[in-house]
This record gives sequence, C-alpha cells and structure tokens, in this order.
Amino acid sequence: MEKVSIIVPFYNCPYIDQALESLVKQTYKNIEIIVVDDGSTLHLEKITPYLNQINYIKKENGGTATALNTGIIQATGTYFCWLSSDDVYDRKRIALQLKFMEIKQALFCYSNYCSINENNRIISPPLGINPLGQRELLKTMIKGNIINGCSVMVKMNVFQEVGLFDESLLYTHDYDLWLRIIQNFEAHYLNNVLLHYRIHDNMGTKRHHSVIQEEIKYVRKQHEASINKLISF
Repeated sequence: MEKVSIIVPFYNCPYIDQALESLVKQTYKNIEIIVVDDGSTLHLEKITPYLNQINYIKKENGGTATALNTGIIQATGTYFCWLSSDDVYDRKRIALQLKFMEIKQALFCYSNYCSINENNRIISPPLGINPLGQRELLKTMIKGNIINGCSVMVKMNVFQEVGLFDESLLYTHDYDLWLRIIQNFEAHYLNNVLLHYRIHDNMGTKRHHSVIQEEIKYVRKQHEASINKLISF
C-alpha cells in the first residue's frame, strides 16, 4: 500500500471543489492530497469543506511550477501525481495506475484521457497518444508535448535524478520535465481513460497561446541536441 501524493495547484479556479471531490472519492485510500494555494483571492470557500481531508499550503503567487515544486517538497508519498484544479480524476485512477506501474516496475507512466466541458459533459473521444517504443516517443515529444501532465504518475526518486519543474517556465514546465525524464527513464502508457481534462474559456492554454508557443520553441531548443543524439543510434 504505497502512499501516493497528489499535488493540486490552485489559483482562483471555480472548479476546485469538483477536482477535490474526485480525489476524496478515490477507491485507493492511501493518498495524500496537497493543495497549494498560489496566492488565490477567489473561490476559497470551495476548499473549506475539504480542509480536514487535505494538506493546505498557502503561498504568494509564483506560477504553477512553483506550486508544484512546493507540493513535491512537502510530499511524503512514494509516488507523485498532479491534478489541475479545473480537471477531474476517474475514481479508480490511482488504484489502476499504481497497480499498472507496480506490474511494469515503472518509474514514469502516463495514461489516456478525454475532454469535458464546463458542465462535465464528455466532448471528445479518448485523446491519449502512445508511440511504439521509447525511440518513437522521443521523436514525437521533441516535436510537441503529447503527455497530459495530470495523467502522469512518477516515482518520487525520479526527481532526485532529473530535478523538479523549471520555475522560469510559466506554461511549459511540464513539457520540459517530461523531456528530461524520458531521456533517462522508460515511459509507460496506460490505455485507460483516467482523467477528464476540462475545456473552458478561461483556461491558460487559450488565454496565453502566443506566450506558450514561444516557450515551446525554447524548450525544444534546450533538448533538441541531446534527444537527436539518443535517437540517432
């Protein structure tokens, strides 16, 4: 019964209660829910009913990467997961993914997922992508991020090898970290839809599209040479 630490960065998100409800209803019970309030001023009342079931950390606003790193540093679990405050886990997510990782003896795993709208209606087919083999994954990932961060489960000791999220990257910190991880560890894919990824007008990927595109170019440039070297063999 390994402990799984789930980090929930929170900044003025109206869906936070739905995210937390999906966590407290997990069928796997040895979990640690760490909500990192990144300087929020709105929707704090939606967290109040869950305070006795979570570890609540308040900090000054610094961005998602800083919130995730704060949570990781405070975590006591053997495994790391991340849930954005506007997304929702399947209630069996932790149980199924942890079992899969233990069977595969995996250190890094991501799963299938689908999109939902503001009213929790599923609006997409399964969106997960699973390139055949580590070399194909590297070739695909250097073109763009296909791994949904909230579908990931990582053994905590991986961070000792590759470091934490890069706090200078406001929006592509996950892309950068996954590239660092898959250059050092085998990635495993679980073809179960375990995450509902919410699409809404106020989501960061819509509001900051141009900045995100520039960050993607920067991250690619940082890793291109080392990945090309790996896939050339």
